[in-house]
Amino acid sequence: MSNADFENDLRALLPGGAPASRRTALKAALGVGYAAAAGRLAAQTAIRTPSEGLVAGEITYQVNGFQVPAYRAAPAGRTNLPVVLVVHEIFGVHEYIADTARRLAHAGYLAIAPELFARQGDPGAYGELAKLQSEVVAKVPDAQVLADLDGALHWAAGNGGDASRAGITGFCWGGRIAWLYAAHAPVKAGVAWYGRLVGTTSEVTPRNPIDLGAALRAPVLGLYGGADPSIPLETIDKMKAVLAKGSPAARASHFVVYPDAPHAFHADYRASYRQGPAEDGWKRALDWFRQHGVA
Repeated sequence: MSNADFENDLRALLPGGAPASRRTALKAALGVGYAAAAGRLAAQTAIRTPSEGLVAGEITYQVNGFQVPAYRAAPAGRTNLPVVLVVHEIFGVHEYIADTARRLAHAGYLAIAPELFARQGDPGAYGELAKLQSEVVAKVPDAQVLADLDGALHWAAGNGGDASRAGITGFCWGGRIAWLYAAHAPVKAGVAWYGRLVGTTSEVTPRNPIDLGAALRAPVLGLYGGADPSIPLETIDKMKAVLAKGSPAARASHFVVYPDAPHAFHADYRASYRQGPAEDGWKRALDWFRQHGVA
């Protein structure tokens, strides 16, 4: 992810596009409320999904000797549940991501949101954008992320989930990961919210979604904003061309672009939130999972 992407995420957090402080932008610990993540905006727009009727909270699971922390939510007293992996933004697993997991649980899923930066550091400990990028996010290998998601799916299979009916959804940084995971693992469907499709590569991020699009193993629904400067529409057009010549899952993938929506339009704790596109996208996401056998 480029500096511009980080700036877009940070500026989207506050009314008026002001740069975000450590307290308002980068607090990513599990259980931290919206107030710590988005200041006064939280009281105005943040959705709060109750946990009644759910089993919800932090769990850990082991991957290559490391205990990966995660937030999980599921309908209480039920087993053989379809599974959705929830992939966070650059700010880690904070209350917005936990709330998203609870929304999925109320829809009948076992939802798991792993903290995929846990080995490299806590985003909440950083007040400077450049340090967050260089010391945490830039050091997170795609291979590590995919393995941690594999581990989450394995944990789900042993804890009330049906891993043969699994999907993945992700937001911004996590949107890119949703595309990658749809080419990597046996999920039935993915939903990518404004995840980057192209970009520079490195040892830790050797390929981008456009490089893997033709080989998708699961169809992906891409939900994007037409007013998102960090993801030009021409990159979506390039991805569409790749998908059209790819695997059956690639050809079944689909984009929805909301013309006036900015980056992070689903993030209800930010100034970038747009209720119409967010609600329409959520409905489409649930329909997509049902359509492709996750539900």
